[in-house]
Amino acid sequence: MAEIRLTSVGQGQTKIRNVPTALTQEGFWCCPSPVVFQNTIKAQNPLNKTKPSSPTPKTTVQKKQTPFNERKPPPTPLRSAVVSDDQRNRCSDTPGVSVSIVNERTPRLKIESLPRKVAIEFGEPGTSDMKVVLLGKQGFCVKLSVHKKVLEENSRFFANKLSEEESNLSCLEIDDCEDIEIYVETMGLMYCKEMKQRLIKQSVSRVLRILKFAELLSFNTCIQSCLEYLEAVPWVGEEEEEKVISLVTRLQNEGIEVTPVLKRVFSTVANPSKDTISHIMELVLKSNEEKGRREMKSIVLKLLRENSSLPSYAGSSDICNETIYSSCRICLNSLLSLFKKAAEPEFTDTPVNSKQTVVKQIALEADNLSWLLEILADRQAADEFALMWSSQQELTALHSKLPIVSRYHVSCITSRLFVGIGRGELLPSKDTRHLLLQTWLQPLISDYSWLQHGCRSFDRKVVEEGIGRTILTLPLENQQTILLSWLGTFLKSGDNCPNLQRAFEVWWRRTFIRPYME
Repeated sequence: MAEIRLTSVGQGQTKIRNVPTALTQEGFWCCPSPVVFQNTIKAQNPLNKTKPSSPTPKTTVQKKQTPFNERKPPPTPLRSAVVSDDQRNRCSDTPGVSVSIVNERTPRLKIESLPRKVAIEFGEPGTSDMKVVLLGKQGFCVKLSVHKKVLEENSRFFANKLSEEESNLSCLEIDDCEDIEIYVETMGLMYCKEMKQRLIKQSVSRVLRILKFAELLSFNTCIQSCLEYLEAVPWVGEEEEEKVISLVTRLQNEGIEVTPVLKRVFSTVANPSKDTISHIMELVLKSNEEKGRREMKSIVLKLLRENSSLPSYAGSSDICNETIYSSCRICLNSLLSLFKKAAEPEFTDTPVNSKQTVVKQIALEADNLSWLLEILADRQAADEFALMWSSQQELTALHSKLPIVSRYHVSCITSRLFVGIGRGELLPSKDTRHLLLQTWLQPLISDYSWLQHGCRSFDRKVVEEGIGRTILTLPLENQQTILLSWLGTFLKSGDNCPNLQRAFEVWWRRTFIRPYME
């Protein structure tokens, strides 16, 4: 283990703090800890000890620490300069790892206002043949005792720099290092034989920071190790996934092979959308497990809603709508078949278990159609569904032949259509709206009492408002016909009939109080 020595230059005693660090066989510190950098900054104290008679205010230079799980901005271009080792050596040349606080003296300035510069030296100067000086912000610099051969073998950036300069180059200075801690760690990885074992302990955010500097240094071995790490490790959260994809895609644009990583988010199949969505729909619609079906319907509805909000998915949106309408037709055919079976005279003589099975299947198909209608309404594509449902005269003819407990679920579909039209979520034609009221309003009224007590999601006020607004979108003569028919039923049934008094009042005023045309 190496020793880190913190020394205050000037009067006073020397403060020593031991921090464990790992050294390679060559003496290079290749496993930097963030604690080293943080404690080095915090260790800065006034250079001269104060006397009791003349107290001196403390001044410290703090290096802003950025959380390591945040992504740093791209580092500025590297700039190198050839300097003399004697000119740049602000640290002790003794072997080991040493930290020195150096005072830059300025004439005619008080000691408290003097700028501080923190210099850290890593590596074994006795075995190295070159120094790399990294200059960061707030006077923070790091001197690395390294080996030319290691740099040339691992980094094309350093190989080019060393080939450009004279062969006796002893020190290379790099200015404006934004993320100096990661820079040191990336260079330390040049000395690691098992780089994967070194990276496996890191977080995704830190590996992304290392990957950026490895790209900057053209450190290909490190780039490959980072990509292998990112391909295998889980990405937690959408934000982290976006960071990975953004950086990896940029590397791909620069000609680096990143396909294994991108396969996690990009499919090689040309157009899997239609078959995949159709298969998912089929699995959900055919499920008989109530809890699982309910939860998956909620999840699929949410995901399709997100998908439809993206304008770039216009092509896949049409494919999805076709798949949904195909499922609607299948469910409608199944529902009609079940109604026919339940309306047969001999159905009353069938065993109770068989009857319950048919009733459950009717409720299931009605629930499926309600779910599909909800998806289409969210996608602003339910106009065709309104026409399909309005045209089910055979289904409405069978409706009155079934017990109310078996049939009332289908009226939930009618209610949702009226609510959608009343809210402007779907805009079917005038003929479709009129046909919907003619075909399904009376069955809805017949099932109204059961809807209020047997359907948890039924909201009487919302449904009544939707029915009334749908009626008021028709020509005045049609409004009169429908509302007068409703009035007769309401006066007989009361609360067992939808209360359309608001629509009735609007029609009355339009007709008798303020006619708009003579």
